[in-house]
Amino acid sequence: MDLFDFNGNAEAAKPLAERMRANNLNDFIGQRHIVAEGSLLRRAIALDRLGSCIFYGPPGTGKTTLANIIAQTTHGEFIKLNAVQAGVADVKKAVQEAENNLKMYGRRTYLMLDECHRFSKTQSDSLLPAIEQGTIIFIGSTTENPYASMTPAIVSRCRVFEFRRLSTQDIKGAIKKALADKRRGLGAYSAVVDEDAIDHIALTAGGDLRSAYNAIELAVLTTPAGQDGVIHVTLSDAEQSIQKKALSYNEDDYYDYLSAFCKSLRGSDSNAALYYAMRLISGGCDPMLVARRLVIHSAEDVGMADPHALQVAASAMYVLEKTGAPEGLIPLSEAIVYVCEAPKSDSVKSAMFAAKADAEQVRDDDGVPAYLRDHSYDSHEGKKQAALYKYPHDYAGGYIEQQYLPDALKDRIYYTPKGIGYEKTVAEIRRQKGKKN
Repeated sequence: MDLFDFNGNAEAAKPLAERMRANNLNDFIGQRHIVAEGSLLRRAIALDRLGSCIFYGPPGTGKTTLANIIAQTTHGEFIKLNAVQAGVADVKKAVQEAENNLKMYGRRTYLMLDECHRFSKTQSDSLLPAIEQGTIIFIGSTTENPYASMTPAIVSRCRVFEFRRLSTQDIKGAIKKALADKRRGLGAYSAVVDEDAIDHIALTAGGDLRSAYNAIELAVLTTPAGQDGVIHVTLSDAEQSIQKKALSYNEDDYYDYLSAFCKSLRGSDSNAALYYAMRLISGGCDPMLVARRLVIHSAEDVGMADPHALQVAASAMYVLEKTGAPEGLIPLSEAIVYVCEAPKSDSVKSAMFAAKADAEQVRDDDGVPAYLRDHSYDSHEGKKQAALYKYPHDYAGGYIEQQYLPDALKDRIYYTPKGIGYEKTVAEIRRQKGKKN
């Protein structure tokens, strides 16, 4: 505690989300697939044997909190940087401190880097040797997919842990705990919050605990106390605090309507799909959620039977995002009708799952055929292998048969057109090329 902050004003000024941040794994909320008893990460933290890792997932799911718990649990030094603000000089200073701690005190240093996807290649390169040598234990935190947004050299040296959105029940429990906690939470305000108000905040927070904390804190602080001194937070107060109207149906009905919408799309019933979409939206559901489901089903249930369905659905989602309701509901409705009336085929989804199953099995002979490899910097032997590649555009029709899959999988067929809609054309093109359908 600050010696000059006699009344604890600095702590009281912190947002509720910061005050309620868990200090140990037992109080940590959510992410049971990562921190459950006996899990790899929990064992590594307990034994102080955690290696470099990246926490990746949506905001408000506990990435920074878990990193802070690690800092308090381990016996090493802890340095925290933000990739948006830190430069190469900051990284070099952290590395130098880590080297000194290791040489003089035998203590390892953990470097916690928020928004690590914003790290430039130059910054990453300055940190890479320290990670390789074990001078620094790197803990990155990001909302972006690290495999796509970060330097591969850093990612390959880290274990990636994917965080998931918190469940509604997890968030409800956290809200109630904050309302009861008199030291860190809102317990000193003598607030009574209606159950439907808590339900609304927990549901509309969308798995983001920070958003839920901000909403309940705003509701309590801005609701005037009654004559008895009690702050009574109603559903209306909750709606205003999170700036979203409560659903006019309960949670079970919400999931039932959403399920019925998806199955109506798959079942080609545009009347039912439109009704359930409007029922969801008029009841308080975010129209973008309906649009996102539509985009997925345009690929999952229509797929190659009509490839334009995905374009129509994605365009409708874009227009809805840019214009909002009610105007944006017109192109959304058009896309719903299009996806419903389009021919249906799940061949793309089946192909994806089949390919994924093979990709997840490591085989001794599943390497890339030699003539398909990158031979830009190869030896003379490599150049000879490259010459075996048949360039399709050198042949009639821009196609020549050759093996592309690894030897172990050379006879696999993942995608099989069903002969529905545009897939009839695909099947005919494949037949003319001599491919198996």
